[in-house]
Amino acid sequence: MAEVELSVLSRQSLSGRTDSAAALGRDTAAWSARRNGEGATVSWRFTVEEARIKLRHLYPSIDV
Repeated sequence: MAEVELSVLSRQSLSGRTDSAAALGRDTAAWSARRNGEGATVSWRFTVEEARIKLRHLYPSIDV
């Protein structure tokens, strides 16, 4: 989820150069307040159970 939010931040707010760290902080804080106010959510493509089935070959089980 963090990666999704960072991607949204970079697309919506960090489109150009920033003059200073203080300006970056202000821009990021304003974006964060707006995003939290909207109640933004993440729409996952599939559930954890579906992911475990679909991606089973990437995560082999270890028999002990």
